[in-house]
Amino acid sequence: MPNRLNPIAKVKLFDLMDGMSKERIKNLIERHLPEAGLVETALKGVQMFRVTEAMPCVPAVYQPTVVAILNGTKEAVLDGEHHVYGSDKYLLCPMTLPVEAGTPQASTEDPLIGVVITLDPRLMRELAIEIETVAGGTTRSQASSASALALADWDDGFTQALLRLLELLDSPVAAAVLGPGRLREIYYAVLTGGAGAAARRAFGVGNEIARTIEYLSNHLRDQVTIDDMAGHVGMSRAVFHRRFREATTMSPIQFVKSMRLNNAAMMIAEGKTVSEAAWDVGYQSASQFSREFRRMYGQSPRQWSQTAQLPDQLN
Repeated sequence: MPNRLNPIAKVKLFDLMDGMSKERIKNLIERHLPEAGLVETALKGVQMFRVTEAMPCVPAVYQPTVVAILNGTKEAVLDGEHHVYGSDKYLLCPMTLPVEAGTPQASTEDPLIGVVITLDPRLMRELAIEIETVAGGTTRSQASSASALALADWDDGFTQALLRLLELLDSPVAAAVLGPGRLREIYYAVLTGGAGAAARRAFGVGNEIARTIEYLSNHLRDQVTIDDMAGHVGMSRAVFHRRFREATTMSPIQFVKSMRLNNAAMMIAEGKTVSEAAWDVGYQSASQFSREFRRMYGQSPRQWSQTAQLPDQLN
């Protein structure tokens, strides 16, 4: 008779193997990044980070990314909703979003350690549509309940794909030759895992809102109206407004304002003058910019410029 494990034993064995794989990933990152910082790797779009000091949440703009934490906790705030996550879950940001982000508990003794993978929208769209086509459209109905920021459990597919990807860092040749294929595995794991609904809504059939946000991100300086946005994706104003709020939790006007102010806050923190930052994100009135900035962040742009410092480690 074959020796079969009972269901409880199988779960315990899976948890043990999953923990071992995560520990290997953590060791890989620590070996390649022994000091605090945020570094690009030889793999396109893959960054590793180590943060050794607590930082409050500050304005940021997330691009389509996956963030996986191996030690410590990180926080992202979208429209007042706090997403705090550690090594038990990974974060998917499926579209460009104005957030506040920080590392509230990082320290030298207990650093925040992790990896950021910037998603290629073209490849994600190709994979999402291919998955939907092969599945006969059965995955689309799940996407209607997806949230703008998604937290997902580390399933075996994601854990093993990430481990296989980062193992390539020990060989520049392997990273160059095998890297694109391993990244495709990560994308597939995200699209079919716990964050798959949010990913498919942003990149699969019916991704009009994500395409609108991509358009907005490239036209922040322009005076884009709701009618312009709705027309860009062929929707009526009313349908577009409803779909946009469902996807982002914000109205289109609120979203545009947050995108502009967060980008401006980041520019000021990086050294641009208040007037330069305001102009670069589409404000034509300095007084309106100052008024909306104070309402959003509780201080004037000039006060922000005197106190804000973007950390060298991670936003």
